[in-house]
Amino acid sequence: MSNQQDPFSGTWKMNAPKSNFDPNHRPSEATMRFTRESEGYLMQAEGVSNGKRVQEQPQRFILDDKEHPVAGAPDVVVVSSCPDANTIRTVARSGDRTLGEGSYVVSADGATLTATISGIDAQQRRFETTVLWDRQK
Repeated sequence: MSNQQDPFSGTWKMNAPKSNFDPNHRPSEATMRFTRESEGYLMQAEGVSNGKRVQEQPQRFILDDKEHPVAGAPDVVVVSSCPDANTIRTVARSGDRTLGEGSYVVSADGATLTATISGIDAQQRRFETTVLWDRQK
């Protein structure tokens, strides 16, 4: 990978055999796309879970380590940071309660991205998952 290439930007395909899914969250296939923006990234993901096509709500990572409101989620803020060139960390909160957190780490060679996500799902169940993604050419 060229040093000039952004480590996150582009399309990533889930590598299910190398991933560790929460029992309640087991997609059979997924694709994720990171698009560089002036303040960070827009991440969009879609896939197949339980035989149904699923498109996740796009997530915007503003990498300034400050609270930003989440569209469509009253009283929820997200804080994202970039502690190094190959890592994004993000936390979603409502008041003093952490709803979810994650880290996205691109390998030194730029070929894989490891996403470690935990939180509370829409059914109020705790979850933790680690997903390995392969960069698409």
